[in-house]
Amino acid sequence: MAGTPAADEASPLLGGVRPGSRNGDANANANGNSNASADPDAPANGNGKPGSAVAGWLRQTFLHVEQRLLFGGFLITLSFSFTQVPIFYAFYLMSCDVYYETHPPFEGSGNRCKVDEIAASTSLQFALLAMSTTVCGTFNLFFAGWLVKRVGPRRALLAQILVPAIRVATQILGVLAGGAAGITIFQCTQLVTVLGGPAGYILVMNIIAGEVVEPERRTGVFGMLQGCIMLGQGIGYLTGGVIGDTWGIRRPFEVGFCSFLISAVYAHLALPYISPGSMSDGKKPAVRGIGAFFAPLRVLAPQRIRLQGGKTARHHGLLFLCAGVFLGVVATGYVALLIQLYATSVFDFEQSDNGLLMSGFACMRALFLIVAFPGIIARGRKWYLARHPDKSTKGHTPAHGADDLPTRPEEIEAPVGTFAADEPVSSETIKEVEGARFDLFFLRWSLVLDGALTMCTAFATKKWHIFLAAFLLPFASGSAPAAKGVMTEMCPPSQRADALNALTLVENLANISTQGLFGFVFAALAELGKSYMTFYVNAALALVACGVLLFSHFAPSGSTLIENEEQADQTSTPEIATTAAE
Repeated sequence: MAGTPAADEASPLLGGVRPGSRNGDANANANGNSNASADPDAPANGNGKPGSAVAGWLRQTFLHVEQRLLFGGFLITLSFSFTQVPIFYAFYLMSCDVYYETHPPFEGSGNRCKVDEIAASTSLQFALLAMSTTVCGTFNLFFAGWLVKRVGPRRALLAQILVPAIRVATQILGVLAGGAAGITIFQCTQLVTVLGGPAGYILVMNIIAGEVVEPERRTGVFGMLQGCIMLGQGIGYLTGGVIGDTWGIRRPFEVGFCSFLISAVYAHLALPYISPGSMSDGKKPAVRGIGAFFAPLRVLAPQRIRLQGGKTARHHGLLFLCAGVFLGVVATGYVALLIQLYATSVFDFEQSDNGLLMSGFACMRALFLIVAFPGIIARGRKWYLARHPDKSTKGHTPAHGADDLPTRPEEIEAPVGTFAADEPVSSETIKEVEGARFDLFFLRWSLVLDGALTMCTAFATKKWHIFLAAFLLPFASGSAPAAKGVMTEMCPPSQRADALNALTLVENLANISTQGLFGFVFAALAELGKSYMTFYVNAALALVACGVLLFSHFAPSGSTLIENEEQADQTSTPEIATTAAE
């Protein structure tokens, strides 16, 4: 006999319904289940917990979960960004101290650190710092993804905040020590980035967004979150430099440390709790031990699906999606630096000109992603469904025939009278998946638009042409959140965290690759006096990325994902390879 489900079970929560919300509070996950809780430490009611009253007040009366998540992304990014500019200047001063330990004292007027050897030493130390940060940041993605599945996203996010806080506090000691000792302290502290750093916290924030935001708003929120992160970076870079110039090189690190603590308190009180078990739908992990640490890599393997006729096939949609995203990031990830290099070498841009150029570029991207991108996705999905009405009726509604038996609990019809009044039905699932089809369409054409705008930059002949290019290029910057939206829909809910982890890893590797590739291309073409042709190469690669994405599709209508090999072995039908053409 069916009973009333408990509040902490996988069932819809009917209280606190927001106007216009399909699943009530946006803390409900894609299946209509409530994974989020107001309590800072447990998924249940949370009575008697120290922060439960404050967290409940924030949730119900102050901000909706989406706004709290976006502000959290801005605040945490601001904390990371306070020290980015001062770190370079700190290395400059410490390298200067090291230089004069073995050279005669400086005599005369002017800047005593303006020596070629000091500049070279600063560049070397900063390059080593950047390299160690990149390598450790890559491992940080694996650790953060593993930690999310062990203790839940919010506690994993606290680790990604508090570990950098300890790092910044230690770097204050490095500033005080100065010289070779200070440089050693700075270099060693970057190693803790494996346990907590910018790559990991961005991943965790996206995982939280994927779990608590309604499916139809998920892609838009991914874009707004990226915009808030960029806004935090822009403000943090500028503010950190001003604080360092006004109150000394140590102050930005102290402000950054305090900001990290404030961010940790905010994350603990304002962000929802999501239990690790609810993220995997209660399923046991397919791999354990060290294999679980690298579980995101398994997401990139071809998926096994059962077609409507009963045959099994391999679906390569995710593989082509990640390949296209990799090439897209390689093409677009170097644009900001490329514009600076080209403007400096051709139009004699000075430091103030480049600062204004990059500030405007970042602000326009943030403004586009926060304000315009969600509306484009929402209206685009309606337009896409209007142009493809046949797909909205086919959908992914399970067909229960002799050759297509139900294999998942949600595919089995419930007896009459057991559906809750507000429980989502199968038509909502159709809208969710079909909406993501427009996200894939948008992702492809976003890269085409980005390539076209990048190519037009090569025709610049005046300074204001460069500023115009920096103003227009951000309007093609929605490919990253669109890719996240597609990725979360191509995977089952139990693999959503690993899917976002894998995509973030692909983007990080692409960002590393683009620095070396286009740095070499620009240098080679600059020697020939044709540096403008770098924009053509960049645009061509963006078109290649779009071409690869043409092979990425959702699974065919009526097909069922086989999530483990045991299910696949139960059928004796021959396998066929497919790219899941729609």
